[in-house]
Amino acid sequence: MTSDPAFRPATAVLLAAGLGTRMKSSRPKALQHLAGGPMLAHLLRNAAEVFDRLVVVIGPEMADVAEVAAPYPVVIQHERLGTAHAALQAAQWFGDGDVAVLYADNPLISAQTLTALLEERRKPDVGLALLAMRPADPARYGRVVTNAGNVERIVEWSDATPEERAIDLCNAGVLCADAADFRRWLEAVGNDNAKGEFYLTDVVDLAVAEHAQVRAVEAAEDELRGVNSRSELAQAEAALQKRLRQNAMDNGVTLVAPETVFLATDTQLAADVLVEPNVVFGPGVVVHEGAVIRAFSHLEGCEVHSGAVIGPYARLRPETTIGASARIGNFVELKSAELGAGVKVNHLSYIGNAQVGAHSNIGAGTIVCNYDGVFKHTTSIGKNTFVGSNSVLVAPVEIGDNALIAAGSTITNNVPQDALALGRARQTTKPERGKLFKDALKAKKENG
Repeated sequence: MTSDPAFRPATAVLLAAGLGTRMKSSRPKALQHLAGGPMLAHLLRNAAEVFDRLVVVIGPEMADVAEVAAPYPVVIQHERLGTAHAALQAAQWFGDGDVAVLYADNPLISAQTLTALLEERRKPDVGLALLAMRPADPARYGRVVTNAGNVERIVEWSDATPEERAIDLCNAGVLCADAADFRRWLEAVGNDNAKGEFYLTDVVDLAVAEHAQVRAVEAAEDELRGVNSRSELAQAEAALQKRLRQNAMDNGVTLVAPETVFLATDTQLAADVLVEPNVVFGPGVVVHEGAVIRAFSHLEGCEVHSGAVIGPYARLRPETTIGASARIGNFVELKSAELGAGVKVNHLSYIGNAQVGAHSNIGAGTIVCNYDGVFKHTTSIGKNTFVGSNSVLVAPVEIGDNALIAAGSTITNNVPQDALALGRARQTTKPERGKLFKDALKAKKENG
């Protein structure tokens, strides 16, 4: 907290008590996923850039939502009696300064828009600020009725006249006011309506009745769109992906076919990274400058260093690190693996719970057997080591620098540096027996 006497703190109250009823889900709405993370996490991240304090309102028996909200405090709305009632449960956290009420099912509001909302509220004589949008299809949104730039009222679609329904400025539900005013208005909201609920939008009427100036801050529909159904979740995902892709390209990343690449909100792609079509980035991916992610690859929880080439059709699972200029080819899967600079794993291999030294080559079809059915075990492969195709490395095992593993070997013991290891049966060749065997099979087929 600053010691500046002009400092005015700001608190965000995030309403996250909603159930997933309309989504036909046992998971609360706040935990539905967008771009690799729950909706609530997106809103928390953006709100934390703007507000000094955050508090989350959840429903009863929502420990999983509280876990996502951590380390921010949570309060419980034991009875779901409407949005104003939910916001009032957090009144003890309002403190001084300004308070904004946000919704977990409006997860895409940017920090820039939240800043604009707070700045509007802090203008002289503005008692209440709200967010509004002009959607392509206003549909059944509440309409924001203005006069000379001030908001006079919000009219629900069902109550609106034809003239009011023609208004294209629609309510997004987010409000911001002085803490004391907000607390007083929330306490005055009634529930004389068809559902017997306390609605946050009624705060606008109470503010206007006190002759407070109410102003609307407009933002894009893609930011303010609510998410209450699976189809709206898909629309929000598309909007967020478009934003993430554009941000990546603005920062120097080449996306060959942007519409086919899917990013997580925490994906870090450095300048001059090239991403080919149909690549999916799960949470926790860092890709350094000049790396190439080729088509149809899937990366999650991993780090790819400069100049490395991944794919096509590669899968990098969590706790994997790929060294500079390494090559990971088609149908290769890595998990909990650390590969040094210049390592090559080009074809049809699985490397798990392993360290591979710089400039080693792992041949096609190599499998690291890291799991015994109960425990995971580690394999260590040294520098400049060559592992021949179709080798099986049974962990735990260590292979020294500059060793050579013959193709088709099953390795169960440690291999010293510079050694040649062969772990396969001796070949036996029997002249003419192949032809005799095939002739016998053909005759059996012909005789039924």
